[in-house]
Order: sequence, then C-alpha cells, then structure tokens
Amino acid sequence: MARNDGIDRTFARNQDLPTLDDVAKVQEHNEREKDSYSNQDIDTTQTYRNIHFKAPTDSYAAMFDQMIADGVISTRGLKADAVKYGELIFDVNSAYFHNHGGYEYAKQFYTDAYKAAVEIVGGEQYILSAVMHADERNRAMSEALGQDVYHYHLHVVYVPVVEKQILWSKRCKDKSLVGTVKETIMQVSRSKKWESKVALDEQGNPLLTSKGKKVLRTSYSVLQDDFFNYMKTAGYTDVERGERGSTEEHLTVTQFKVAQEQQRLEDVTAQIAQTEQALDTAQAAVEKKQKELQSLQKQTKEQRTAALTVQEIRSMGKKTITGNITLTPSECNTLKDYAVNGILAKAENSRLEEKLQQAQKSTVVWKQRYESLKELARPYLEAVKLAPEKVRAFLDAILTRTRQTRQHDQPSRRKSQDMEL
Repeated sequence: MARNDGIDRTFARNQDLPTLDDVAKVQEHNEREKDSYSNQDIDTTQTYRNIHFKAPTDSYAAMFDQMIADGVISTRGLKADAVKYGELIFDVNSAYFHNHGGYEYAKQFYTDAYKAAVEIVGGEQYILSAVMHADERNRAMSEALGQDVYHYHLHVVYVPVVEKQILWSKRCKDKSLVGTVKETIMQVSRSKKWESKVALDEQGNPLLTSKGKKVLRTSYSVLQDDFFNYMKTAGYTDVERGERGSTEEHLTVTQFKVAQEQQRLEDVTAQIAQTEQALDTAQAAVEKKQKELQSLQKQTKEQRTAALTVQEIRSMGKKTITGNITLTPSECNTLKDYAVNGILAKAENSRLEEKLQQAQKSTVVWKQRYESLKELARPYLEAVKLAPEKVRAFLDAILTRTRQTRQHDQPSRRKSQDMEL
C-alpha cells in the first residue's frame, strides 16, 4: 500500500473470518478456484507464478475439523458464534519490488515473511494456507511505466489459538490434585490471541496517561511492530514500518483499491488541468504567430507596391535617329530616385522574405504542438462537453470526500495520543 511519497513501508493486516461463508470466499480468492473474477486486476495467465509456502490439503473448513480430531486445537468452552479463522496479509508497495528486480526478489522477501507469520501465529501447524499472489496487476504503475507491473503480497489463513491450562476441579477424588494442572490445550480464541497489551517503559514499568490510565498497545500495532522488526532482522533494512495510527493498516482490499482509484482520478484531473493550460498557451502562441505573419505579409506587399514596375521604366525616354535614348531632366531624376529606392526595396524585401519564411516555419511548429495537445485532451474535453454537470459533480464529490476524510482523521489522531500504536 503506497502513500506516493517515495518511502517503502511494510504492512501487516489481520482480518477476521466470522462465518463459514467468509472462509469459503477467502479460499476461492486465495487458491484461485474460480474461472473468472470481477477484480479485473487479476491476470489469470500469470496465476501459475503464485507460490504456496504451505498448500492446503483440503478445504479450510475440513482442515479445521481434522485439527480438532487430531487434538492439535480445541474448541472447548468456545461460543457458537466465536471467530475461529483469521487471515494475515503481508504487503509492501509495488514499487519496492519493481525497483529490486521484481518476481525473484518478491519470492525471497515473502519466504522470510512466511517465517515471520509462523512466529506470529504460534506455529506452522496452525496455518491452513500461505500463498504469495503474483498475478494481481498494479494498473496505475503499469499505465505509468508502459509495462505490466504486478503487486506481490502474501495471504496466510490460520486458526487463532492460545495456550490454556485446564486445572483439576474440586470434584476430583484426589483432593491433592485440586487446583493443579490437569492438561494443557491450544484453545481456539480470537479475542485472547489479539488482545491489546500494556505498553512498558525502558524499565519495564507500565506507561500511564495523564489521567493515570495504562497506555495500551493495540493488537494491530503489535502486529505491525512484530512484522517490521522481523523483516528488519532478516536484512530488509531499506523499508520502514507502516505509519503508526494510519488507517491504511485497517483498510480492506476493496477499500484500498477504492482509495487507489480516487488517487488516480485526482492525478487525471490534474493532468486535464495541465493539458488545458498547455492547450491555451499553444493556441495563444499560434494566434500571435499568425498576427506576425499577417503583418509581415502586409509590409512585403507595401514594399512591392512602392517599387517601380517594369512597364513604367520601359516607357521612359525617346529613341533618337542614332539609336540613343534621350531623357528629360525630370525623367532622369525620377529614374535615379527609383533606382535607389529599388535597390533599398530589394534589400528590404530580401530581409522580409527571410523573416517571413522563419515565421511560417514557427507557425507550422506551433500548429503541430497545438494539434498534439488538442488530441491528448480530446477525451476529457468531450466528456466535459457531453456531460459538464455530471463531470463537475463527480469531481466535486471526490474532492469533497477527500477533504472530509482528512478532516475526520485529525480528531482520530488526537484521540489516539493516549494509545501507543
């Protein structure tokens, strides 16, 4: 999950699977049991690259029942509506793997991440399935880079358990055993597995708020810390921990993709504004060059009109018997003046013709830029033209929702000051 600030972060998310229907849907998704998916980012031609660090031997529900039969777990004292399944999702932004070589680097990273999952869960025997997905395309990065970029992440489905000691009750015939440990079981318990822990200072004493209450570290924060610290110890020192208190830690897959699309929409909106501005600038430049061209054409025409025509020159003077041409003093002076003006006009015409050619070339270049920008902006302009109110309302709604989300996050951060995340 990227924040688009250039920093690579680790993310670990835990989600409950309260019903068997939820378990079945997660199984279909993780194990790629469907022929087609509504999620268009899943590229089934690349599913063969998905890697199981622990492949399921049966359906998740059947494996759970078998674990009870084998005594691996116990549901003793469990309520009927208790959560019995959980899923961990480990993630780093797509750019991190893309910049480190892609698929092969992701395989090694999630091999180590799976080891972290085993420790977090409490043992590999409590994991039903662990699979790295390598077939979900990152649409935004793919479009930006002009090549397919895939978002690598790890799904771990597990049974949440805690160790519980069963004591001998008062009904025991041997009274010396009452209160002693009868047996130790691994009890299925989501609430005890993920209960919040008291934050301790450097001396190991509980941290207290200004009101004297103990500061709690939420289970999600503990999970983030455990995963980050494990990966850092494993040698991945170029990533940072997911931000404390960030709602990104708790986003569902659907919510995250909605957030991505909102970000993409804002980016496209900014591109539209930039394109429209560039289009206006190009149009203004074209109009300026056209005016300069018209001015030069007018100047050239005036200079040509002022020059003496060939017919006027030929009509001057009279031919004598000897074949010489005689000019009156007036004609001679006029011809001299025209000759001088003609030379000057020729020089000026040459200068103006050269300037005219440069202006024509410049006009062609600006027209090409204008047409290129116009074509680039055409889909956006057509959308605005066909449904201006809808486009405006849609963009206003996105921007308003984004502002409201930011405003909503601010009081949440103040409230969380009493909690160490």
